[in-house]
Amino acid sequence: MPQFVHIDITHTEGNARAGILHTAHGDCSTPMFMPVGTQATVKGVTPRDLKALGSMMILSNTYHLYLRPGDDLIARRGGLHKFMNWPGPILTDSGGFQVFSLSNMNKIDEDGVTFKSHRDGSKHRFTPEKSVQIQHNLGADVIMCFDECADPNDYAYNVRAVNRTHKWAERSAREHERLCANPVHGHWPSLFGIVQGGIFQDLREKSAQFISALDLPGYAVGGLAVGETKTQMHQVLDWVHPILPQNKPRYLMGVGEPVDLINGVMRGVDMFDCVMPTRIARHGAAFTRDGRINMRNVKNAEDENPIDAGCTCYTCQNFTKSYVRHLLHVDEMLGLILMSLHNLHFLLNEMREIRTAILEQRFGAYADEFIGRYMAGKTAAA
Repeated sequence: MPQFVHIDITHTEGNARAGILHTAHGDCSTPMFMPVGTQATVKGVTPRDLKALGSMMILSNTYHLYLRPGDDLIARRGGLHKFMNWPGPILTDSGGFQVFSLSNMNKIDEDGVTFKSHRDGSKHRFTPEKSVQIQHNLGADVIMCFDECADPNDYAYNVRAVNRTHKWAERSAREHERLCANPVHGHWPSLFGIVQGGIFQDLREKSAQFISALDLPGYAVGGLAVGETKTQMHQVLDWVHPILPQNKPRYLMGVGEPVDLINGVMRGVDMFDCVMPTRIARHGAAFTRDGRINMRNVKNAEDENPIDAGCTCYTCQNFTKSYVRHLLHVDEMLGLILMSLHNLHFLLNEMREIRTAILEQRFGAYADEFIGRYMAGKTAAA
């Protein structure tokens, strides 16, 4: 299987891992959080600012970029890196989650999915081969097998979805290998497999064993943060941890709550992504050490403190809660930008702290202190 991406695990503490992920567009320190640039941009943040924040790798979305502006156009423009002027590594998802989340607009069969565009109702079809072809055109460093994300609580549906996911992973791998004979952008993307199975131990273990046997360069755990409890999420990670290869990167898809990042690292996860930091910013919510706060709240109108005391982000070093709240209240674009910068900084800095704690063999103590303070603040704000 042609591949470039690989990981060197340098330190461990329990199941927590610190290492270096090597890619064609640079090395990434793990564990890491990947900001999401759905439409070839992280909303409200320039590539220059992303680099200043310390972002190493970002994620873009196959479904949305296929629809607009089209993967063929991006290929003609030299691929995503050149198109969006991002020099670092990029991961693209398969488009599967977006297709399946629009359940009233799609029809699933054994070969693939026929769906209607959420933009204009036009009809399209994704197969494992089509998804991989689109991702090769986009030119990401890490691409994903096409999979089926099911309702996590429906056992019968998950049985069918896991079987399809496994067949589609085999087809994705074959198409990937075929396309690597003539790489579109001069480098080989690395194909990661996805473990599915809802909240059911037998299905998750079966899926982890099957996907691991494909000997891909990395593995993701999908179908979480979609309605299950936190305890159930942790159980799934505990089940698959001893099965997934220790020498390959592990990626927990779509998870970005500060406490969830710590709990994921505890269970052997190296990579995370989520739209949450910029999405909640657009609704006026900010991460702080003492839980999430609503910056639109009237109590912030005359508060001369930064969003989070001790935070070193551009927003907190230069602006008060009073000013940021004013910007949000009058719908000024700068308010959303400053909030997005803060929330991204918070998660990226948290991951740096987690990594340092693992290197210094004090991750357990760090996790206890961070979670205790964050949850206490969250409780007090409720």
